[in-house]
Amino acid sequence: MTVDLFRKPLHIDFVSKRVPAYAFSITAIVLSLVSLAVQGLNFGIDFTGGKLVDLAFPQAVETTYVTQRLDSAGITYATVQHFGTDRDVLVRIPPTAAVDKTNLQDQVLDAFRKAGGPAPEIRRVEIVGAQVGQELVDKGGVAVIIALGGIALYIWLRFERRFAIGALAATLHDPILTLGWFSLTGTEFDLTVLAAILAVVGYSVNDTIVIFDRIRENFRKMRRAAPPDVINASINQTMSRSVITSGTTLAVVIAMLFFGGPLLYGFSVALVIGIVVGTYSSIYVASAVALDLGATRTDFATIDKQTGKPVEEDAR
Repeated sequence: MTVDLFRKPLHIDFVSKRVPAYAFSITAIVLSLVSLAVQGLNFGIDFTGGKLVDLAFPQAVETTYVTQRLDSAGITYATVQHFGTDRDVLVRIPPTAAVDKTNLQDQVLDAFRKAGGPAPEIRRVEIVGAQVGQELVDKGGVAVIIALGGIALYIWLRFERRFAIGALAATLHDPILTLGWFSLTGTEFDLTVLAAILAVVGYSVNDTIVIFDRIRENFRKMRRAAPPDVINASINQTMSRSVITSGTTLAVVIAMLFFGGPLLYGFSVALVIGIVVGTYSSIYVASAVALDLGATRTDFATIDKQTGKPVEEDAR
């Protein structure tokens, strides 16, 4: 037994809002690309190498205080930032910093004990060599290219050219905006975030394919309807599925965001942004681009092998 969340059919005119949506997407993409070019990403030690120290203080502390204490202990050029709360601090120490690798925890703790201030608890220490970090950068980039290339090939073979271009536009739209957010906010970008972005790409493509399959069905059924009406009807008909899928996934991801701790923070943020942006792009990017490229019913009609012309199907 199924429960219909939308007992009354929806009649939202998504297509008429595509111009403002284009403006928003183009602005967000340009801003993201500029930030990535100028500011770049705040790569974690997975990619840069170095040391990562996770500190938990018994009370709220300022990052300037932590930086001063580390400098006094000879741990220079460290990047200090709050992580989750104002009591949790992440210290990223670059490979060039002069630290004692074998006694790093005591060196950090002594910096705060000598000042007489609150001494933190060290929850974790991670050390990654620079060579390993560069190898992860290279392999991570290759993994993204291979994933996007495979998805692009699948979309191009499955759908007519206009719809394939729309789906590809949405596929590129989502990771660019997600990367742009990480660049603009300076949130640490590590391997878990890279995995989340690849998951976001797959999620967005799946949502787009569901809508496109319904558009294909409706183009064959709604013979007298104009393309904008067919696309609007298709999006409205799949809206309950999109809300249920996105809503349940977001509920889990938001729980991870607030209760998953520092290790899952970047991963959770990337998924939250990606799910929201991916649902938006399936409606306002993929479908809108296909429409503006001139998608019509004949793109999905069955072609008679002898005449080479579309076969008229009876309306159901």
